[in-house]
Amino acid sequence: MKVTFIGLGIMGSRMAHNLLNNQVDLTVYNRSEAPADALAEKGAKKATTIEEAVAEADIVFTMLAHPEAVSAVMLEKGLKAMQAKAYWIDCSTVNPSFSMASAKAADANQVNFLDAPVAGTKPQAQEGSLTFFLGGKQEETSSIEPILKHMGNKVLYFDEVSKGTSFKMLVNALLAQSMVMFAEAVILGEKMGLPRSLLLDMLPNLPVVAPFTKAKAGMMKQHNYDVQFPLELMYKDLHLATLTANENHQPLYLANLTKEVYAQATKQGFGREDFAAIFQYLTQE
Repeated sequence: MKVTFIGLGIMGSRMAHNLLNNQVDLTVYNRSEAPADALAEKGAKKATTIEEAVAEADIVFTMLAHPEAVSAVMLEKGLKAMQAKAYWIDCSTVNPSFSMASAKAADANQVNFLDAPVAGTKPQAQEGSLTFFLGGKQEETSSIEPILKHMGNKVLYFDEVSKGTSFKMLVNALLAQSMVMFAEAVILGEKMGLPRSLLLDMLPNLPVVAPFTKAKAGMMKQHNYDVQFPLELMYKDLHLATLTANENHQPLYLANLTKEVYAQATKQGFGREDFAAIFQYLTQE
């Protein structure tokens, strides 16, 4: 299969690298050229336009920051240039209604669409241990799984298009809110006279605390928020969750409040740091 990967940021560049490591016939495209050049040096073909990137591909992966970027790349340009019956697999974190619109646009261009967002951040992308949430029936997409397994170690199948996106939205809403709750608990503990080092060592090991906080506690100890999942993208994901909640007539009381916390942190300059930097923002409030 000829595979194209579009979007070579923190996640996409590492996913594409793992495809190359598994001898996949790979073409890459990115708006800024440096990440594509780095992969070209390792054997990928570098496309200079979106149309060139997708024209001969059997599978096109997109891993882009937000729905607007996906729309500009694929809905406005890429789909029209793809081969009939090829697959477009969108790994971007978007909202379910956008995935449904993408599927409709793909169908109009005789392209097969799958939503396949991932669980995992930079380390998992590097190691090839991501989990894919695939919006499609396993029996209909079995030919795709070996390609996904070059980048991840698990594929969870959801029977309908947009359901992978729906599940990812829940995962990120939990991550965002859990991070704020953990940060607030540590700050309150300090105000009560408990040492920060003790709190960051002991709290993450309790069964009432989300497991991912153990890694984030290490960042908080060192005041080092080397980006694995940018805070500004977590804000974006919460915004999409609240839009989706409105579409489904379901209030999201805590998620909306959490979204505003991330919005203010982004406004204060923390957007390009890891979302664990919400702790640093809250200590200044």
